[in-house]
Amino acid sequence: MNTYDVIVVGGGHAGMEACFASAHMGLKTLLVTLNKKMISNMPCNPSIGGSAKGIVVREIDALGGMMGISADFGCLQMKMLNTGKGPGVQCLRAQEDKLDYPKIMQNYADNCSNLTILEGMVDDLICQDHQVVGVKIQEQEIYSKAVILTTGTYMESVILRGHNVKSEGPDGEKPSVGLSPNLKKMGIKIIRLKTGTPQRIKKDSIDFDILEPQYGSKEPLKFSFTDTNIVPFEKQVLCYLTYTNSKTHEIIKEHLNESAMYGGVITGVGPRYCPSIEDKVVRFSDKPRHQLFLEPESIHTDSFYLQGFSTSMPEYVQEQMVHSIKGLEHAKIIKYAYAIEYDAIDASEYDYTLQIRNWPGLYVAGQICGTSGYEEAAGLGLMAGINASLKILNREPLILRRDQSYIGVMIDDLVSKGTKEPYRLLSSRAEYRLLLRSDNADLRLTPIGYQIGLISEERYQKFKDKVERLNRVKNQFDHTHMGETPDFVNYMHEIGYSDYKGGPTASEILKRPEVKINELIKYVDIELLTEEEKEQLEILIKYEGYIEKARKDAIRLVKLEEVKIPDNLDYLNMDGLRLEARQKFSLIKPRTIGQASRISGVNPCDISMLLLHIRKGK
Repeated sequence: MNTYDVIVVGGGHAGMEACFASAHMGLKTLLVTLNKKMISNMPCNPSIGGSAKGIVVREIDALGGMMGISADFGCLQMKMLNTGKGPGVQCLRAQEDKLDYPKIMQNYADNCSNLTILEGMVDDLICQDHQVVGVKIQEQEIYSKAVILTTGTYMESVILRGHNVKSEGPDGEKPSVGLSPNLKKMGIKIIRLKTGTPQRIKKDSIDFDILEPQYGSKEPLKFSFTDTNIVPFEKQVLCYLTYTNSKTHEIIKEHLNESAMYGGVITGVGPRYCPSIEDKVVRFSDKPRHQLFLEPESIHTDSFYLQGFSTSMPEYVQEQMVHSIKGLEHAKIIKYAYAIEYDAIDASEYDYTLQIRNWPGLYVAGQICGTSGYEEAAGLGLMAGINASLKILNREPLILRRDQSYIGVMIDDLVSKGTKEPYRLLSSRAEYRLLLRSDNADLRLTPIGYQIGLISEERYQKFKDKVERLNRVKNQFDHTHMGETPDFVNYMHEIGYSDYKGGPTASEILKRPEVKINELIKYVDIELLTEEEKEQLEILIKYEGYIEKARKDAIRLVKLEEVKIPDNLDYLNMDGLRLEARQKFSLIKPRTIGQASRISGVNPCDISMLLLHIRKGK
């Protein structure tokens, strides 16, 4: 009999993080994927990071995941977004090589201890005593202690262009057929979702001379906290900016009924924050134009990705639409845009560990959970792999709080609020975003990664050395009083402080908006710090008051999170609770009062009544 500790179904971004997590934690792991060559494929934009998402990639790395390392080595262009705003919303975004990034991940997988890869289509699960104990691949049965479903957008997927509907997965791959109906037979609620991707344009058919170039950042940037690759500014590829116009909008409006979206063909719900161009034109009819980015897919191909132009129009209409855009008048379309519909699992079906509530041993991660995006998928895959492994090892689950990580925010949002459309992480979803910065992901999560066994002893020691170094230098800044040396006085006068006469500490000086740490350290004798460490120190000092306030607010949240709710409460017969609260509590089964308070439809009176029942029980 074939037996494993963990079976992961699907080799996308969620599946690979789940595989690596369980394998690195010492468990015998099997990956079942439709096509080994498509492991970690990027069927949509080959980019990693972006608003909030870039912080998730750093969190994955800080916990011991692989996406950040791979993204650094597969990078074509790297930039820091929102540099004109505060550190709570700044994040990295990398344009990746569509061919190199998957190859890097595939190479990791091929050389990963405890990991076996099998090509095949899982069409059913093996259940015993109301637990999931394995998978079926046609007639073959493979047993395990846990199964993690990471089917992405493949489950019963169809590709739509106009009224042409084809049973197909992303990038022309075959869909996953058979599993979804069997999940329904198990009583698991299935929802239908939709996403899409724009055209790919042949490089030599684009008039780049009349387009606006978009450069990466000049600073040395990378996702991983380990020693990985940094692409020098002069070697980074260029992206380009263009716009739709009135002619483009006219063409779309004239053919709106031919769109799969507006022609009644699509039944799934699409992502609100990544709409098709038809949606943009209809919903934002007052806007005369919309931004489009032309981004290279790979240094090995001549394909450019037309970011922002996702559509489900027929191919002949897409030709007219593309040719109406500045710089693309003579463009050759290598691959036409399409919409894709697929089955996913309703968020009410899984708990905070990503285990299906009524089927122990079955976990889900990625777009099957109702999310969108490679980064969200990878974060969920990592957590599913960790929690499945911890359960097998008889250890406590890992549930990240909202003040600990964006990953924690995402899982809490999904489980406590649910989603009816592909969920996308945004910085506005995090109430403690000043605590969840890009620079401090390692400070927040690396100790946790070490405790669960995903961070090596060597890496953890380097991390501890860094923390001690930062603390020493901060203490030095706090206690070093700046004097009246002519050079420093001149510097202060030059940046606008003509009344400076000496006395404040280096920290007090650094808190002034015009003062930058790289200038200040010329006058303070401190030990050598990396650029990343200097940035971290500057944020810690400049925003110290705001960070402390956010931390105090988070402590109040933690107190609510520490009030555990017994597993055996009978909510449906609990006196004093409103009917909606009874139903929501009974469905979601919150683990703590903090989680219960964030469930949509629950009010403070319901929480007070729940607390009363818990105290009575004690």
